[in-house]
Amino acid sequence: ACWKTYLGRPEKDGARFGAINALGNGLYAASHHEDALTVKEAELSIQQRVGVDEVDRLVAQANLAGTYLQVGREEQASRMLGNVYAGRLKLHGEEHRETLRAVVGYTSSLITLKRFEEIKSLFRKTIPVAQRVVDESDILMLTMR
Repeated sequence: ACWKTYLGRPEKDGARFGAINALGNGLYAASHHEDALTVKEAELSIQQRVGVDEVDRLVAQANLAGTYLQVGREEQASRMLGNVYAGRLKLHGEEHRETLRAVVGYTSSLITLKRFEEIKSLFRKTIPVAQRVVDESDILMLTMR
């Protein structure tokens, strides 16, 4: 019902974005992952079409990747999380917290795919950066170790 209320609004309308996001998140939370996937793919497609802020697009990609993981599409999830990491790196630089969070997400997907050499290579570059930027007891640092 929520989605139908906003369907006739322009694609750039904030309320419409909020409605499609709420629908996708609700379906995901209710474990209707295949349905959530369809909605999240549509959400990202609309965002790309109307040219939303890069940060919002990266968040949508990370959320979509999580849904890909839930439906067993690990390879697609990993590619998308790699794109999110590359986007964060370009947007924020290597020492930004969101870039470090993105590399943790990406490497988690690589673990699922058993790509341990890629993980080692990434962590050789990013752990020294994380050690400079975050406290040793920070959850990001603990996750990377």
